[in-house]
Amino acid sequence: MKIAYFDCVSGISGDMTLGALVDAGVELAAMQAGIDSLGLTPVKLVATEVKRHGFRGMKVKVEHEPEKAHRHLHHITERIDASTVLTAPQKDLAKRIFTRLGEAEATVHGTTLRKVHFHEVGAVDSIADIVGAAVGLTLLGVDRIVCSPVPTGSGYIQIEHGRVSVPAPATAQLLKGIPLAPSWVAAELTTPTGAAIVASVADAFGPLPPMTMQAIGLGAGDKDFAEQANLFRLIVGSAADPASSDQIWVLETNLDDVSGEVIGHTSSLLFEAGALDVYNTAIQMKKNRPGVTLTVLCTADALAKLEKIIFRETKTLGIRRWLVSRHKLERQPHTVTTSFGPILGKLATLPDGTVSFSPEFESCRQVATQQNVPIKDVYEAATRAFAT
Repeated sequence: MKIAYFDCVSGISGDMTLGALVDAGVELAAMQAGIDSLGLTPVKLVATEVKRHGFRGMKVKVEHEPEKAHRHLHHITERIDASTVLTAPQKDLAKRIFTRLGEAEATVHGTTLRKVHFHEVGAVDSIADIVGAAVGLTLLGVDRIVCSPVPTGSGYIQIEHGRVSVPAPATAQLLKGIPLAPSWVAAELTTPTGAAIVASVADAFGPLPPMTMQAIGLGAGDKDFAEQANLFRLIVGSAADPASSDQIWVLETNLDDVSGEVIGHTSSLLFEAGALDVYNTAIQMKKNRPGVTLTVLCTADALAKLEKIIFRETKTLGIRRWLVSRHKLERQPHTVTTSFGPILGKLATLPDGTVSFSPEFESCRQVATQQNVPIKDVYEAATRAFAT
């Protein structure tokens, strides 16, 4: 499996992404050709090696004639669709990034996706950044992209709508559900374009995954900060592990003054609200009081909703939470035919390449209930059917 890791220690922007891609081995000419095919104001990508806080990096600058065009989303996607140079995957990725930007802009300005103006993002340099990134990321040919927590920077910036705090409104909207990293640099580290790229392509967020590194690209931002190197690092490598990986959140709280009925009810509500798993562990608390640890596994987008349920239902005063990596075996639905009828289950591919079958409880329960037979007999029949 080929993996790319976005190391956003100083955030991410469109030009930093282009610089990292070129530095990692993507041909600048391929990006240039894709941008030229849009028929915009003449645009030229210029790559230059620079220093940021003592470290080298690649700076890609978009050179073009001045313009004041404010484009709508459909103006941009029509040009992308009309390109005879961009491949289908490159067109799809570019349009997905632009659509995410459009949705964010429409939300913060209280308008529709059709009517929203792209302002700074609709400028030719931003279009070049996004289309160039779509070309470069597609040419990398990676199977999975993992991204570090994203720092936004701090302070204030000036945009067309006036002075706003960092992160800018569209950037904040795009980064909802994405883990952020602390930063005390008084500058905009992550731009709307960079946030849209991350939100569109990242499969997971967290630390550098296990891999054999093959290429490292460093994309430089415009400014040279006193605090740190203004660089975005792209690491490309391969992983032999056949298990897929992702990042999930663990929520945990200790309870010693809540009845079993309340804990059971809370667990049901958490599952209904999207928890991946909920379980309780018996523990011994202070003053020799027996208690339980309520543990919840969930995705980032369900985090706030599940915490609200725990606080409301258990009256706990605090919840511990942390991000963890997990490996999952590749799996797919499978049905076996038994003497009791068809039984649903899942096929899982083990690390050595062999395949195992696990009957689904609900499918076995329904058959056992309908035919008035022990559920263990249904499980055994399904397992034998797969083996034969």
